[in-house]
Amino acid sequence: MSTVVVNNANNGGSKSKKRQWIYAKKPQGELYKKRQWVGYSLLLFLFVVPFIKINGEPFLMFNIIERKFSILGNLFYPQDLYIFVFGMLIVMVCVVLFTVVFGRVWCGWTCPQTIFLELIFRRIEYWIEGDWQQQKKLDAGPNTDQKQLKKFLKHGIFLIISFFISNIFLSYIIGVDALMKIITDPLDQHIGGLISIIIFTLVFYGVFAYVREIVCIAICPYGRLQGVLLDDQSITVAYDHRRGEPRGKQQKDATTTHGDCVDCKLCVHVCPTGIDIRNGLQLECVSCTACIDACDAVMDKIGKPKKLIGFYPMGEIEGTLKKKSNTRAIAYSIVLVALMSVFCFLLFNRSQVDGRLLRAKGSTYQLRDDKTISNLYSLELINKSGKEMPFKLVCDDPRLKIQLVNPIQKLSKDGHATLSFFLIIANKDVETYKSNVKLAIYSGDKKVESLKTTFIAPPGMN
Repeated sequence: MSTVVVNNANNGGSKSKKRQWIYAKKPQGELYKKRQWVGYSLLLFLFVVPFIKINGEPFLMFNIIERKFSILGNLFYPQDLYIFVFGMLIVMVCVVLFTVVFGRVWCGWTCPQTIFLELIFRRIEYWIEGDWQQQKKLDAGPNTDQKQLKKFLKHGIFLIISFFISNIFLSYIIGVDALMKIITDPLDQHIGGLISIIIFTLVFYGVFAYVREIVCIAICPYGRLQGVLLDDQSITVAYDHRRGEPRGKQQKDATTTHGDCVDCKLCVHVCPTGIDIRNGLQLECVSCTACIDACDAVMDKIGKPKKLIGFYPMGEIEGTLKKKSNTRAIAYSIVLVALMSVFCFLLFNRSQVDGRLLRAKGSTYQLRDDKTISNLYSLELINKSGKEMPFKLVCDDPRLKIQLVNPIQKLSKDGHATLSFFLIIANKDVETYKSNVKLAIYSGDKKVESLKTTFIAPPGMN
């Protein structure tokens, strides 16, 4: 196996370290059709989800600014960080598991970078400038009015799409309602939001108009992790050199000493990262399967079996696969099931109210004229139920009474409140200087949160 760091075969085979623009031939074939179904379904999901609400809350929202997250209509706050961490761990293990078993399929089939670039921006490029040879000829040709018009039209559409994507992306952060306010309100009321949209637009435009495959080759850390995660059991897009070599021209049904590869270089021309899959496993390969479709079409024409390029275990192609073993896949699957079980348990047992109970700063016990002792407390409550919630505070020790300083009986939707209250006990009931106390918050007849604190009082004061 060999790793090609720079392979600009689409540009004449130059191995210069200086970047040369990749002109990818328009792909077609059965796998490309399936990839379109997957990609456009994910795009539809991406564009529709911000407008979906469950119980008045966004289906998905990651509001970093206000530290509020909504997943499947359930609100999560910084206090629920442990649940969010488990969710991220599940995503990471899923990606690792798929890489161990199926190689870099995530990159070629579901990664937003690949979907946007290959299914939107490149298709617009094909529509305006033609296929790869026409694009190359246009760029190398004189700077005519027709060329300028095509470039202006292409980049203008790129900017419009990038602006649309930036708005969708922002709606996942601040919510679609806040985004609509930015769009409809006077500009001077949302300068920060406008600047954010402009920045996101320029970033998306730069990535999809100029940076392109460099994201997959050099910027994305996942591509570099591929070498660590793959083994000879992993299924990757590979060229069967045992069947294809030596390369050479041949005709249908003709007898020849050459291998099945006719050296047409179509697998190179369709590659969006500009590599030659016949050189072995390469980090730049994103498993988009465009080379498989191109090669299968050629094999059909010359009457040879398909899958000269196909999905193969790495060890099978290199002849190092002695015995199939799914140990790593099984291990990752067990970890994944365990994480998902814990995540579901935490999610469905999450309290609807988050409380933080503290003793009042700088205060100690107070002796009262009616032969009672009181301690002052501060209670902060956050409503995570997604609806208005009436509540009451109850102490599990019948000797202690609660006296509210600022009576509050309801928590507004997504709201929070700060309560101050006294815990009061009769002098004769005090047994120890410091005792543990449990408080409960009830909404109707349902306990929604339990809290613990300490009560301080000098014993023996009758």
